[in-house]
Order: sequence, then C-alpha cells, then structure tokens
Amino acid sequence: MNVEETALPSVLIITPKIFNDSRGSFWETWNAKSYTEAGLPSLWVQDNFSLSKKNVLRGLHYQTIQPQGKLVRVTHGAVLDVAIDLRRSSPYFAKHVSVELTGENGRMLWIPEGFGHGFLVLSDVAGFAYKVTDSYCPSGERTIVWNDPDLAIAWPIASEDAIVSDKDRQGATLQNAEVFA
Repeated sequence: MNVEETALPSVLIITPKIFNDSRGSFWETWNAKSYTEAGLPSLWVQDNFSLSKKNVLRGLHYQTIQPQGKLVRVTHGAVLDVAIDLRRSSPYFAKHVSVELTGENGRMLWIPEGFGHGFLVLSDVAGFAYKVTDSYCPSGERTIVWNDPDLAIAWPIASEDAIVSDKDRQGATLQNAEVFA
C-alpha cells in the first residue's frame, strides 16, 4: 500500500496495491501488520456502512466524547470526502482537505480523532464503509453545518440540490460549535 500525506499532516490517503486480471480486481482493505508498520491504528471497535444516492451530503460529524478515528473507503460509486481539523490548538484549525474516493481507485482516507468528517455522493449510488477507533456515543455527537461560509469547503453542488438530513441541516456553525482543545 502507499501512504500519502495530505495538506493536513495527520490525515492520510491510503492507496492499496490493486491486482487486476480478466476476472476483476483484488486488494486488501486492511492488514494489521501493514497498518501498524505505517503508524496507523490496528485496533478497531466498530465497522459501519452507509448506502446513499447521488447528491446526498452527510456531515460534518464528530464526537467530543469518545472521539473516533476513522478509516473510510467507498465500496462502489464515488464520493467527495472531507476532513476538517477541529483542534483549536492545531496550526491547521478549521482547515480541511477534500479527496475523491471511488470503488475503482480503492483509495481510503485516515481521519484521526479531533477531526470532523463529511462526504457528498457524486455517483448515482455509493457504498461507504468505515472502521472507527471508538464506539458511537450519542451524547458526544456533534455536527457542524456542511455549508458554513467560514469553512469555505468547495462542495461541487448547489445548496438547493444537496440532500441533507434535518440533523445535518441544523448543525452548528464553526464559530458556535463545541470543538477540541
């Protein structure tokens, strides 16, 4: 696998070695030895999966109690995946990175604790799988509104075309959000 730093040093793009032949493709999505050698977590407590249609925008989510590191990937389809640094003490506070993940390119994104996360479905449908380092904690769940102008995320969709849950639509602005120290 290839591990590549993004503009946010602790957010990493992981590209597996893909083996293609006349039958299709094969690649490892996780290998404890390889991930440990790369300095990534090798202990996961939960696997999650969502299936979403085109223009669904989920996020920007994070947990202040039991913060989660996430290893995210697309099983089929395509998404624009976004991670935002929510650690006030970080020189990268409020900065974000956007990465296109597809079922074909196999790329994954490592998003450590202290970051918000969201994605926009670019294809007709997308399967989105992710491993997390801690359990879901409803009382710690927080959302920053996806189109907060202070974040200046270049989502490739008009606000009126985005399919967003009521919870996500009512997210806090970064200015009013509870974030990490």
